[in-house]
Amino acid sequence: MTDLGAALTGVVACGLAGALAPYVIRRLPEPPPDPEPEEGVELTAAQQARLEEPSKELYADLGRRTWVLPVSVAVSGIAGGLLGLVLGWDWLLLVAWPLAPVGALLGIVDWRTRLLPSIVVLPATALALLYGLGRWLGAGEPEELVRGVIALLVVRSVFWLLWFIRQAGMGFGDVRLSALLGLVLGYAGWGPVMIGIYAAFLAFGVPGLALAIARRDLKMLKRAYPFGPFLLVGALVGLVWGQTVADAIYG
Repeated sequence: MTDLGAALTGVVACGLAGALAPYVIRRLPEPPPDPEPEEGVELTAAQQARLEEPSKELYADLGRRTWVLPVSVAVSGIAGGLLGLVLGWDWLLLVAWPLAPVGALLGIVDWRTRLLPSIVVLPATALALLYGLGRWLGAGEPEELVRGVIALLVVRSVFWLLWFIRQAGMGFGDVRLSALLGLVLGYAGWGPVMIGIYAAFLAFGVPGLALAIARRDLKMLKRAYPFGPFLLVGALVGLVWGQTVADAIYG
């Protein structure tokens, strides 16, 4: 079943919210500079990777780039439209629709700076938790909230372990973002959780591997790339098609 009214509403509402991205990005606080390494102290792989990275683009400069506004509006509107089209007028849209412009903003910032500002991710996670609490108090059924919190803990634990094993390849911002997305996907069901996270790794890994093989440069696989945009794409896939795909696979 599809709902054209919800789809159109999602395109307009999320697209308009996405237009705020340049304004918000310009006002993000810059992260504190990394401390200078002490002489004679051996650097970890993560510290060495950070030293070799080019200087971070300032948020104020990124927010002024002319492409940010149309990209954010387009991505937010498309995501909102897909969510409305497939989910219809479901309560889940109250948390899924706001995630579209927030995700577009985070994807743009991470793609350009390899940072996912906690000042955006943590309040979004808190608001998503409030949605679950509201549904529990309003409907008197805690199952959705319990499933979402369990999914948050499981997904965040997996990403924390990946970050702990190889900090040079994954930032802690990805761990925070995985908690937010695990929570929202958990509200939708276990099918969206599994398919959404799997789709994120698939979207991240397959193009990179194909490009490394095409260029015959396997060293590309050892470089650090922003993972946040792929996590967000995977979450959208999970919310829109996750349950359908899971039902087709597992019956």
